[in-house]
Amino acid sequence: MSTPVTTTVNILDKDYRISCPEPEQAALIEAARHLDHTMREIRNGGKVIGIERIAVLAALNITHEMLRSGMQTSTQNKQAQEQINSLLDRLDGALKDNHELDL
Repeated sequence: MSTPVTTTVNILDKDYRISCPEPEQAALIEAARHLDHTMREIRNGGKVIGIERIAVLAALNITHEMLRSGMQTSTQNKQAQEQINSLLDRLDGALKDNHELDL
């Protein structure tokens, strides 16, 4: 296992020191940037007051994005699998026809 490293991330002008495995450090920094950006968009919209409410709305927005992306990926995987199955059926049919001609 890799040794944990402490990384400082800044979210809404506040620093947070977070420990994570070294290979995950870049992903942690990117996640913090995404969260900071989302929270700033909500805050700058002016309709939500309070850091806690902004954080909850940001978490909901990010979770919604993640779930929607997962559903799209699932649909794409299903479509790809259907295309693969169709191609396999066509290939099986062609091989069967070719085998019958050889007999």
